[in-house]
Amino acid sequence: MNLTHLRYMVEVERQGSITKAAAALYMGQPNLSKAIKEMEIEVGIPIFKRSAKGVVPTEKGQEFLQYAKAIIVQMDKMESLYKDTNENAIDFQLMVPRASYVAYSFTEFLKKLENAESMDIRFKETNSFEAIDSIVECSCSLAIIRYEAQNEEYFTSLLNEKNIKAQELWSYDYMVLMSKSSPLTASRVLDEKDLSEYIEILHGDTELPGSSALQRRSRRLNSHKRHIYVFERGSQFDILRSNPQTFMYVSPLPKKMLAELNLVQRPIVQKNKRNRDALISLSSYRFSKTDTLFVDEVKKVIADIKRDEGLF
Repeated sequence: MNLTHLRYMVEVERQGSITKAAAALYMGQPNLSKAIKEMEIEVGIPIFKRSAKGVVPTEKGQEFLQYAKAIIVQMDKMESLYKDTNENAIDFQLMVPRASYVAYSFTEFLKKLENAESMDIRFKETNSFEAIDSIVECSCSLAIIRYEAQNEEYFTSLLNEKNIKAQELWSYDYMVLMSKSSPLTASRVLDEKDLSEYIEILHGDTELPGSSALQRRSRRLNSHKRHIYVFERGSQFDILRSNPQTFMYVSPLPKKMLAELNLVQRPIVQKNKRNRDALISLSSYRFSKTDTLFVDEVKKVIADIKRDEGLF
């Protein structure tokens, strides 16, 4: 199977047009059409079909292209091992949920890369569905997704369908994050009714229609009258620090991070709020030393939080 032809197929899918793909590949349209036909004959299935929107993959073609992208990513990584003689070169991609303990782990991980002579690192906070799509599209190698434990069956089925492997990082209950001067700090354990008159801070850009996160938000809207929606990490901490009447549901934070932010976290009595964070990648993906270094750092931070908060 010709690797160049696989790249042609992926470009046609990306462009949604043979004409546009041929232009992007600096080749003639007849030659690209011929390459597609040859590939379809070789694999024994129609890869593309014409539609009102242009050229789109067939059902079998989508499956074929998913494998093609995985092959291309692995080949590119293999080639980079031989082309780049710099052993200190770092190439790392990661997509994560809005999880402060993960962000903290990432900053600790970066400290261990200070001697790298060459570095290409991409870190993006997003929702679980976009992270899954990015893994499937091979635009990102590694991601962490978050979902409610009660939706385990749905996500397991979704990941299997998309040929994605998952490794559980942590199952936990949300904590309530607040200012050190908040009246809520007087209680060691909170109940949802304790929060009814306070202002809840929510992330406004990481939830999708039909997602469990949206359902969770709907439940909260029934018990909380006042909300502030934020769209970036820095502002949420600024608001929490400066306004004792605000709070936020979060995954447990490291003790050192709480001290630096001048914030406090408290456990809350609640039902069906168990959450799960899982590390995902394509089934064919092989972890690099850098990937393993990051995962080990996350696990270390989780262990430290569990010890400090007595969460074992």
